[in-house]
Amino acid sequence: MKNRKNSVIKLAFVLAMLLFTHSCSDKFDDIEGQLNADDLDYSATEDMVQALVGAYNIIATRGWEEPLLLSVRGDDVNAGGLGDQQPFADTDNFVYDQGYWMYNSLWNLHYGDIVGLNTEISLIENFKDFANEEEKAKADQYIAEIKVMRAWLHLNLARVWGDVFIIQTNQPDAEIAGGTVAKNDVMQFVSDQMDEVIPLLPNMRPNERTDIPGGVTRYTAYALKALANLEMEEYQAVADAAAAIINSNKFTLYPDYYNLFKKPGELSDESLMELQFSDYGSSTGDTFYHLYAPFGPQGWTPARENASDGWGFYEPSMKFIKFMLDRGETERLETSVLWTDRGIAELQTDPNYATLPGFVSNTTRDGDVINDYARALFASGKHYLPSVQLTDGRNNYGGGKNMIVIRYAEVLLMYAEALTRGATGSGMTADQAVNLIRSRAGMPSVSGVSADDVMDEKFAELGMEWGIRYYDMVRLNNYGELSYDGRTFDASDELLPYPQAQLDALPTLGGSSD
Repeated sequence: MKNRKNSVIKLAFVLAMLLFTHSCSDKFDDIEGQLNADDLDYSATEDMVQALVGAYNIIATRGWEEPLLLSVRGDDVNAGGLGDQQPFADTDNFVYDQGYWMYNSLWNLHYGDIVGLNTEISLIENFKDFANEEEKAKADQYIAEIKVMRAWLHLNLARVWGDVFIIQTNQPDAEIAGGTVAKNDVMQFVSDQMDEVIPLLPNMRPNERTDIPGGVTRYTAYALKALANLEMEEYQAVADAAAAIINSNKFTLYPDYYNLFKKPGELSDESLMELQFSDYGSSTGDTFYHLYAPFGPQGWTPARENASDGWGFYEPSMKFIKFMLDRGETERLETSVLWTDRGIAELQTDPNYATLPGFVSNTTRDGDVINDYARALFASGKHYLPSVQLTDGRNNYGGGKNMIVIRYAEVLLMYAEALTRGATGSGMTADQAVNLIRSRAGMPSVSGVSADDVMDEKFAELGMEWGIRYYDMVRLNNYGELSYDGRTFDASDELLPYPQAQLDALPTLGGSSD
């Protein structure tokens, strides 16, 4: 965990906020400098927004290993084999190494960013002391936005480790000394925080914001409230939070599923939370990128010359692919999977899949050729940016691609699941919610959907995204689904062990705060 014991807090403070033109996807500037918090002029309340932009920089600056580790244990995803990350592959097989650096990194980065976000809140509170009434209301909104970001990090930590610390200050010694909080209590904390902030947040889609395009709104908070209550199996609360989003009539599914995960789909009307990255449309100069290479194939032949390849650490599972083929999926399967000839040949060794649809090819519709490589049979299409969509002169795999965190499709499916598990809905039926999803995917409509039908739809729609499938199966104790391709999963495998480095440093880790 980042240490904030210093008497003078040194922080990364964004010097300027630049709102870019639409062609640059209205990204945030990430230029940082080191300022002493005591040197800030808090009476210059017009600078208060800089602390908020600093918070957005914090939440978007994710380590490459974080989304991989959050996601890899589901039956939709396999870790790429071979290479120097054997404990990552072992994690995919539910063999956990407390000393593995990725575990400690996820813990450190999440908690470090929570403390960083708390620092930005404290800066805004200092500005608020000098603010007029209008500026105080704006300060309350900024703090509310940051609390949503902080809640998402707490939700991730509790999903991965169960009992974790709740940290609401930038000097968390006392909170750590109090011990960890039970997973359900962390989820209740997230839910309660969202109730607190919803009235303070803009009543619009993220992409409707003109001050910070793509920023947090009250509907982001409603979505997090639904996610937290889903973990607690409080299905009426899930239905109510999701209904608030649905009945706003502000959100629609982006019509092109394939391009939803590429440049054309960025900050669409489907997006409720999206991490934004950019090279600002320039072939030289600063960039603010997420490192997508771990998701990508090795040794591809890109349609655009000199585009870099990936590392091959993350692949759609054969189970997922067969599930999708059995359903007759086209658009969602083509979008989700990058195929190699070796992978196609392996799939066809099963006589049930000897004949495959025409879109199953090692050449994407954008002309990138996915060559055979040793680590994996397939790669993730949802983390793929066609080489022809890279900015001229930029070669990083996926360079400048945004990462969607929460989208309307997930909200619709949470709502449908809640209704099939006994909740009362408003304004839409479970069938209607599911059929909106299926229609976009070119799938026929269904009627009388069950909870199992909804979970299948979530598998098809949200595969490879943020471990959604894994956390659903854990929540439902559906260990049979996670026991696939030789793996055996039971209750003891649900949570990662606490990183050994944290156990050594934090005597209260695992101890109750009660």
